[in-house]
Amino acid sequence: MLKHLRATNFAILSDVEIELGPGMNALTGETGAGKSLIVEAVNLLRGGRASADIPRTGTDEAVVEATVEVPDDLRARVASVLEGAGLPNEGSEVFIRRVIARGGRGRCYVNGALTTAARLGELGALLVDLSGQHQHQGLVDPARHLEILDLFGSSVGEATAMQAAWEVLRETDEAVRALSGDARERDARIDYLEFQLEELDGANLATGEDASLELERVRLASVDLLQSAARLAEVKLYSGDSAARDLVASAHREIERGLRTDPTLEPIARQLAEIESLLDDASDQLRAYADKLEGDPERLSWVDERIALIRRLVRKHGAANGLAEVIAKATELRTELTQLTSHDVSLVEAHAARAAAEAAARSVATGLTKLRTKSAKRLEKEVGASLAELGMAAAKLFVVVEPRALGPTGADRIELVLASNKGEDQRPLAKIASGGELSRIMLALKLALRSADEVATYVFDEVDAGIGGATAQVVGVQIRAVADHRQVLCVTHLPQIAAYADHHFHVEKAEIEGRTETHVRRLSGTARKDELARMLGGHATSKARAHAAELLAEAARTETTVVATKKSPRARA
Repeated sequence: MLKHLRATNFAILSDVEIELGPGMNALTGETGAGKSLIVEAVNLLRGGRASADIPRTGTDEAVVEATVEVPDDLRARVASVLEGAGLPNEGSEVFIRRVIARGGRGRCYVNGALTTAARLGELGALLVDLSGQHQHQGLVDPARHLEILDLFGSSVGEATAMQAAWEVLRETDEAVRALSGDARERDARIDYLEFQLEELDGANLATGEDASLELERVRLASVDLLQSAARLAEVKLYSGDSAARDLVASAHREIERGLRTDPTLEPIARQLAEIESLLDDASDQLRAYADKLEGDPERLSWVDERIALIRRLVRKHGAANGLAEVIAKATELRTELTQLTSHDVSLVEAHAARAAAEAAARSVATGLTKLRTKSAKRLEKEVGASLAELGMAAAKLFVVVEPRALGPTGADRIELVLASNKGEDQRPLAKIASGGELSRIMLALKLALRSADEVATYVFDEVDAGIGGATAQVVGVQIRAVADHRQVLCVTHLPQIAAYADHHFHVEKAEIEGRTETHVRRLSGTARKDELARMLGGHATSKARAHAAELLAEAARTETTVVATKKSPRARA
């Protein structure tokens, strides 16, 4: 709901702040005081078009801002819109700021982040719905009628199931199309895959082979160097003059003589003996290694050719990860070839899967159509009853449920249309000429949809146009009923309606230092009774005050009756 609204330099709204409350909020005041400007400011916060001349004379820009508390049942959808637009999500509240510069350019902010008017409009559609003499949004849009009917009829779960069934059908459609391509292209692809696999299979590649071949190639190309190094090392260790083996043996003999005198030399003597043994082993291994090393030009040539083959295949198949990726590519090609060569079987299976998916989707759609048809009749009945109370007994709302091609929302086209009088043609809601008539129809619809329509705040701008007396009181009762479920902001000239408000605000303009400004103040107690008296007779006479007191008492009695009815077991049954 709208918690706080502020407009600065917005025409004659120099600096107006309103702290709105839950339930029904009424704005009253003389014609031209600025009530419609407040509604226009709210409309800008929901993404409405800004007028280039709205900034107050002498200022460069007008600013409208609001804090909106998001109802629990709308938070998931609001969060989805915010996240989809890349805007911060503050949880239970949304802060909106709209700056309108002179000349028409402006800026939109949501939770402090800059955004576009289009994005603001997407968010605003969930936060505020506005109905009035000159602006009608939300329920008049045929694109929303199917969703509204599903919400009214509690068919959202079935609609979600329909979306899921359609997605399965779409996937099976894509599978059939993929398998139903040109036979010549398929045959050409098979030839290509067979050629590639013949080459790869013929190469008989092994994982890690490239690394082992590189090591072998280096060894084969360096036989002379390795053999020379091994023999020289053996000479220095064992067979040469002053070899390491002789020096260690000599040292060992000296320590053994000393051992006869000092037994503590035993560990050193033992270590020298181990060194002698290790030198003997190392020398034997070096002689064996040098004897085995022989040049093998044929093996070296084969290794070079093998390495070249592997490198060519890696380049050919664009394998950035080397031989391992080429081997994996061969597996992929083999899988694709298997699928193509078993095409006929796969196509039959794909057609069978699609047929099953279509049957399932049509079954869900048929069930959804039945639910929508029942909901349509019930919605027509409820709205018809409300229209009769509003003095429009001759008008009848029709919910058109027509067949259409199966799609993600089912197989129905839904539109709300109205016959204003008996014998007249049904017309779309958006083409109803009378603003007052449309406002009452919107009220009747919103009363029926008050628990289903996904919007945080309803705004009624002069919904009382063209009515009076008992009908005005009925309008007040119905708006109050809507406000039991959603916050309502209502601009009215009728005291019969204003008496039902939970929060009453008086809008007035005054001249300050030669300039006209609008002020808004909350009314309660005597001040509210005086305002209702003024609305009744132009002046707050004692008779008008008494009548105003009667209106407030009647509104209180009606509210008490409604609350008691809601609590009674019979009402719940």
